[in-house]
Amino acid sequence: VLSHPSPFLDILWSMNNPQQKVNLPEIARQVMTQHGFRTEFSKECLNQVAQATEPDFAKSPQRDLSAWLWSSIDNDESRDLDQIEYAETLPSGTRVYVGIANVNYFVPKGSSVDESAQQNTTSIYTGVETFPMLPEKYSTDLSSLVEGQKRLAVVIDMELDQANLVVKSDVYEAIVQNRAQLTYNAVATWLGDPPVDTTPSSESQAVTSRMLAKISADTALQNQLRVQDKVAQGLRLRRHEAGALSFSTNELRPSVLADGRLELKASQPNRATQLIEDFMIAANQATAAFLESHGFPTIWRIVRVPKRWEGIVALAGEHGTTLPATPDSKSLEAFLVAERAKDPEHFPDLSLAIIKLLGRGEYMVKSPQQEAPGHFGLAVENYSHSTAPNRRYPDVLTQRLLLAAMNSQPAPYSYEELTGLAKSCTDKEDEANKVERTVKKSIAAVALSTRVGEIFDAFVTGYGDKGCWVRLANPPVEGKLDGATKGLAVGDRVKVKLTATNPYKGFIDFVLISPLGRKV
Repeated sequence: VLSHPSPFLDILWSMNNPQQKVNLPEIARQVMTQHGFRTEFSKECLNQVAQATEPDFAKSPQRDLSAWLWSSIDNDESRDLDQIEYAETLPSGTRVYVGIANVNYFVPKGSSVDESAQQNTTSIYTGVETFPMLPEKYSTDLSSLVEGQKRLAVVIDMELDQANLVVKSDVYEAIVQNRAQLTYNAVATWLGDPPVDTTPSSESQAVTSRMLAKISADTALQNQLRVQDKVAQGLRLRRHEAGALSFSTNELRPSVLADGRLELKASQPNRATQLIEDFMIAANQATAAFLESHGFPTIWRIVRVPKRWEGIVALAGEHGTTLPATPDSKSLEAFLVAERAKDPEHFPDLSLAIIKLLGRGEYMVKSPQQEAPGHFGLAVENYSHSTAPNRRYPDVLTQRLLLAAMNSQPAPYSYEELTGLAKSCTDKEDEANKVERTVKKSIAAVALSTRVGEIFDAFVTGYGDKGCWVRLANPPVEGKLDGATKGLAVGDRVKVKLTATNPYKGFIDFVLISPLGRKV
């Protein structure tokens, strides 16, 4: 993802109308502004950043763990690296360490950069330009766990038994150093799983080749990845036995390459993304337990109950499965596992349809004495947000709570303050998702502008008072279905014709050619 638009992006031409100039960076900034986000950092922020320097590690009181073989796994283009991992085998099981960038060292509460981060609450990735929550000198440099550089970190230390149950955990500050910056595509390929990008570009393939060479040349790194993968798969198995949901979606990741070419690529989860997901869930559970033990509140991101369970029940019924009338994650997980085995080709479509019916998550605050619902889709309790402080403000808040707890200081926020901030972060994240969807649809609108009149296979992803939306099978682009749509429901497979695109509004319009008569 480009942090700043390439000069090649200044003007892109819409093939619908050769006389119309489409300026995607301008569209991205307009959409950001319309949704209440800042697109530039203030002078006060930039002055604060200009004075920032690396800590004197030689005089740092934190324990020095920089000699360990820490590694990171992220997207090909990621530069804001929030976490690194290290694992060691014990006679009784495994010990897993997750290092999280110590963002608070550079962004103290109440500073100009902190106030700016609180305004946006999240980094926004539009595919044209990245609008980081923190200035890049922090998020991609001083507080980013980039390869070969010593960094301050908050380490989540977890001891697991042979059944992959966390039996002991701790949280402390340390000095770390990323020894191997890896990518999802490369690690998945090395583990024998398909790469996360289902349609990798030549640039992505080149990155993967370099990363595979790095792994192949380092036996110790290979052993690390094997241990980490084995533990992560064990953690995943425990979660799914408890009712975690097995989704697999084709996620559209449209982007503009450095030379101005448009790319509509799709990505799917695999062993590498699962490794990071399960380590981060375990780390977030450990941080929640740590705060709880110190009498501190925690911030959760949860889906309390599915938004439209009756729609999920109906969709399962179309596949010959009867789900309970009340939400039940274990029954839904059994249905998903069976459908993945029965029809793997269309399982990503089914996954997306159910995700839409589940509804959005929200941030909430839990006091130490309070009981709170677990995350419906993850099948975990005591699940906080702490592992991406360069990109998400709730994680910054959690990090400040952790630092205060481990240093025997009072909580930096009251319960009421955290509740207000959690509500703001939920609202802002919803708006950020709208920004990303709109701009990515603008990119897709330009890319599809030469294909108006073509017929595509698709499925219904949304239906309501505001209209009917469908998603193409290939490329996985979503748009509105105009005209007669009566009788359609979420999950229906259809044939549609592309009728128009409007990059400036992010519109991609279709008309129904024919329903295919069966569900995804």
